[in-house]
Amino acid sequence: MSRRETGRNGFKAKLVSRLKIMFPGCMIFSLDANATQGIPDLLVLYRDKWAALECKAYASAPRRPNQEYYVDILNDMSFSSFVYPENEEEVLHELQSAFEH
Repeated sequence: MSRRETGRNGFKAKLVSRLKIMFPGCMIFSLDANATQGIPDLLVLYRDKWAALECKAYASAPRRPNQEYYVDILNDMSFSSFVYPENEEEVLHELQSAFEH
């Protein structure tokens, strides 16, 4: 496993733990990027809401084909975002707002 993947996976694991604390009872699924190239990494189900999150190890990490497309279209449906350490607080705040409405 490359250093970049270790960084992304470590960030993703910490993010999942944080989401479970912020949203008690939520369900979080890792999505299979190989099934549909570009689909976000995580699906978060909370009460009657959902969100899709694409985890990156850092802000300038490369984006794979179709990732922008899926994040944009899923955000129009509910909530979706790229999340990385530099914007984690902002994204979690936006997600909390989306789940409260």
